[in-house]
Amino acid sequence: MIVTLTANPSLDRTIELAAPLARGAVQRASANHQEPGGKGVNVCRALTAGGAESLAVLPGDPADPVLIALAAAGVPYRNLPINAALRHNVTLTEADGTTTKVNERGPALDSSQADALLELLVNACDGASWLVLAGSLPPGLPNDFYAEAVSAVRGRYGDRAPLVAIDTSGAPLSAAVEGVTAPDLLKPNAEELAELTGGGSGEELEADHAFAAQAAERLLSRGVRAVLVTLGSKGALLVTPEGAWHAQHPPVAALSTVGAGDSALAGYLLAHASGGSPQDCLRQAVAHGSAAASLPGSTVPSLDQTHPGAVVVTSFAFSVHP
Repeated sequence: MIVTLTANPSLDRTIELAAPLARGAVQRASANHQEPGGKGVNVCRALTAGGAESLAVLPGDPADPVLIALAAAGVPYRNLPINAALRHNVTLTEADGTTTKVNERGPALDSSQADALLELLVNACDGASWLVLAGSLPPGLPNDFYAEAVSAVRGRYGDRAPLVAIDTSGAPLSAAVEGVTAPDLLKPNAEELAELTGGGSGEELEADHAFAAQAAERLLSRGVRAVLVTLGSKGALLVTPEGAWHAQHPPVAALSTVGAGDSALAGYLLAHASGGSPQDCLRQAVAHGSAAASLPGSTVPSLDQTHPGAVVVTSFAFSVHP
């Protein structure tokens, strides 16, 4: 089983525009979609669609629209009631794939709610193979909440603790990659990798894959066991102590990039659960991300909508050492 934590879940509404967004004007939508969201929720939805046993852990009251939508989608979850409405996010997508997002902050959690959410998570991890900590933190949670969660889970279960994957940004990301709480898998995009390592800009890392791999390699010396770097239309990188690889999918007609990185992480985990090699995991990650980008809103792909056989994986000549 794979457990995901979404500390700041949302109801995500995507509005499709047939023409470019015109600020200050009135435009009609050509279509709209609504799904339960937040990075961990998206990963869990994609895992469920891929046939994997998964469980979403999140704050939220039983009657909240996010939890109702999760139940309707058939996604198992455990929730912590907080007596507050979860946030709603709006995404505008244009015909050429340009995406504009407006995200609410989300309800604040106090210290007692933070402790209860952590305990709920730790209990849910009994017997899990992976724990995914993903997305932003809501107001009230400290920047090291993910690091605290990793420490609590590993402290409770020891050798039985699940592997840990983290996908976040900013201060929570920086706090989560040090020492004993460093994850088994880190999934930044190019901009987040640049911010974390000080290795150039996101644009530079996307343009120079060897440069990006070298930046990711620095994280291995800080305790991270593997780094999956999503590069949007330029594919993804995987860097481990055993080597570094780049994967590229043939171009797709992108309808919405919202949640594509979350689907990529789910694809990696699905392949890993099936005993795939690092290259297999990278290949499925890129196949999942590309399939998600070709679907409307934050729709997640099923396995039969992905095409891992079309993904080209290339090994870097230099060796990678932690």
